[in-house]
Amino acid sequence: MNAILGVSALFHDAAAALLIDGEVVAAVAEERLSRKKGDPALPKRAIAWCLAEAGITGDVLDAVVFHENPIARASRVFVDCFRNFPESFRQFPVALREELGSKLWVLDELAAAAGVPREQVHAGDHHASHAAYAFYASAADDAAVLTVDGVGERLSTAGYLASRTSGLSTPLFQTNFPHSLGLFYAAFAALLGFEINEGEYKFMGLAAFGEPRFKAEIAKLATVTADGSVRLDRRYFAYETGTSVGYSARMIAEFGEARQPGMPWELGDARDRRYADLAASVQEVLEDRLLDLARILRKKTKSNTLCIAGGVALNAVAIGRLVRESGFENVFVPPGADDAGSAIGAAYNHYVRTQGVAPKPLRDAFLGPAIDRQRAAALGEAFGLSVTRSDAAEAYVARAIAAGKIVALATGRAEFGPRALGHRSLLAPPGPASVREALNRAVKHREPFRPFAPLTRDEDAAGWFGAPPDATTRFMTGLRHVPPVPPGYPEDALAAVTHVDGTARLQTVGEGFVYRVLGELAALGLPPVVLNTSLNGRREPICTRAEDVVAFFRDSQVDALVVEDLILTRR
Repeated sequence: MNAILGVSALFHDAAAALLIDGEVVAAVAEERLSRKKGDPALPKRAIAWCLAEAGITGDVLDAVVFHENPIARASRVFVDCFRNFPESFRQFPVALREELGSKLWVLDELAAAAGVPREQVHAGDHHASHAAYAFYASAADDAAVLTVDGVGERLSTAGYLASRTSGLSTPLFQTNFPHSLGLFYAAFAALLGFEINEGEYKFMGLAAFGEPRFKAEIAKLATVTADGSVRLDRRYFAYETGTSVGYSARMIAEFGEARQPGMPWELGDARDRRYADLAASVQEVLEDRLLDLARILRKKTKSNTLCIAGGVALNAVAIGRLVRESGFENVFVPPGADDAGSAIGAAYNHYVRTQGVAPKPLRDAFLGPAIDRQRAAALGEAFGLSVTRSDAAEAYVARAIAAGKIVALATGRAEFGPRALGHRSLLAPPGPASVREALNRAVKHREPFRPFAPLTRDEDAAGWFGAPPDATTRFMTGLRHVPPVPPGYPEDALAAVTHVDGTARLQTVGEGFVYRVLGELAALGLPPVVLNTSLNGRREPICTRAEDVVAFFRDSQVDALVVEDLILTRR
């Protein structure tokens, strides 16, 4: 047996993943176990769970691989601090505390956490880890691979050619910090009051409510050269000199003062509409620059498949445009394409280097802890909930949705990545629009402009969403335009899952609990579509274990909780 543990940590979205004989058998983000949103800490809980899930201990591991090189990262940080002194003086205390603290000694700490000798712990390469995950998780024999994020050790963007027989090429093009599309997007997100590394997806949702009237000015701030290099106008950004936000005084002077974080949004107000217009402009520029990179990579590789990873790959709107306009026949984004996924990529890379063969593609995203139905039943009874077992739980969920109710569902193993894919989900009717408003206000407690996603069966995707399922619908990583509702159904049948711009982040399924729920809905003469959103509250990670799920239900306004064949309701 060959066993490799991959780990990412100490920036955001820490995770651990276990590869046995080339197959991912367990993977979980630390936040799912610590219950701290975006937890960056060394993932000791995740490591322990991965080993326990496989029934092994550290002495069985062949290697532990960190997703990047901590010495290379620290070198870049300090060189940039010296290069930009005295403007960078505020960064020195932060750099000293972080880079010379736990980050520099992370490999030693990993050896202790995993229970292996220090010589079995290896440093990876940040963008190579992203690239390996993007490619080897797919079923492609060869592909162009694009990695785009904020920054790794030094790279922020890279393009590769990958093959299952010859592996990853050296980068065909690359861009170094501070030139970065991820940091470009994050700076404007911060200007609008969103938290960096956490609020970018809110920024993306807001963009649909605006008009891109600032696009011409913003397009000058981020360009792509003919050879694939990203270039930012550094006068507008403060990543080399600031410590908390990425925008400079020049950005404020040209695009207006920063919005106060946490203030309620009023899109009827002229000031907030202007912020929405800024978001729309930045979003379109990001999409254009990703298209530039994809087309350059297509020309260099002649490949028909594009695999993409890095934090920017979570931008489903941009991925939707890549699907439609990049020229690639197939576009694949793996689940958890941000730093969490690079734990898998680090393990993949080490496996290829040491075994000389390609690892196995991901079968699905259900790599986390399984739900404990007996524990859920015991907790439900302890909290005074009604707990009943049913041989027709799927039919119960369908009838509840038909009646306009919201159902929490926990079944099987938890999803890896930030998307709920039907194993830790809140399910609701896909229309009318009031469903979305009620969910945002009373259950999720979040901004009113945030969209919800539709989920349907593979065989119904073409009829209800205009095209058959593809690589992006499997893991809900792309966007589609929603066509008119089929005849015989209300016009607003999909209003709760259709964003203001007429798009939806579609997921399709071909088997499982939710697949059977959709079949029950169809048998009732209703659309075989449900609204699907993550099973969690505001500022919480997605619920994973029975304790998380039952506690959420107890404190929420959700109508019912279904755990496998158990139905929990309030007395």
